[in-house]
Amino acid sequence: MSISLSMYPASVPVFIHTLQNLVHVLKKGEAHAVAHGYAPEALLQARLAPDMLPLARQVQIATDMVKNGSARLAGIEPPRFDDDETAFDELYARVERAIAFMRSVQPEQVDGGEDRDITLNFGKERLEYKGQAYLLDFVLPNLFFHVGIAYAILRQSGVRLGKLDYMGAGIER
Repeated sequence: MSISLSMYPASVPVFIHTLQNLVHVLKKGEAHAVAHGYAPEALLQARLAPDMLPLARQVQIATDMVKNGSARLAGIEPPRFDDDETAFDELYARVERAIAFMRSVQPEQVDGGEDRDITLNFGKERLEYKGQAYLLDFVLPNLFFHVGIAYAILRQSGVRLGKLDYMGAGIER
């Protein structure tokens, strides 16, 4: 038997859960650096490849994706975050601000927005979506990409992480 899934439970709770998982992974990374005698902030500049963005930027993009995504899906203005975090504590605070904002978004603001027009401007590039396509084809893939890259950067840096760390086993929704 299948059930209908509305826009809110397919978005905001998933966004929050994923950011909570990201914090868990980041904390394991920070603890790894301390245990191995180097400054945790060194991990924030680690990259998978020279042409990829560093860990701190992956976290910034993931939080921007979901706070902006939540706001656009709700038809409200997103809060602006400066991208100036240089320490783990600052990244944790950023994630908490994003989660707090998303918790302020009510289901009735998002549900029924499947056909809401959403336009994104990236310089000369313009992307136009309906709400459901924006969620499924833009926000969720971008969120999982950037969180996955953050996980991979930490894993490549020697942090002992497993699939359950990424999936968030035991983290309450």
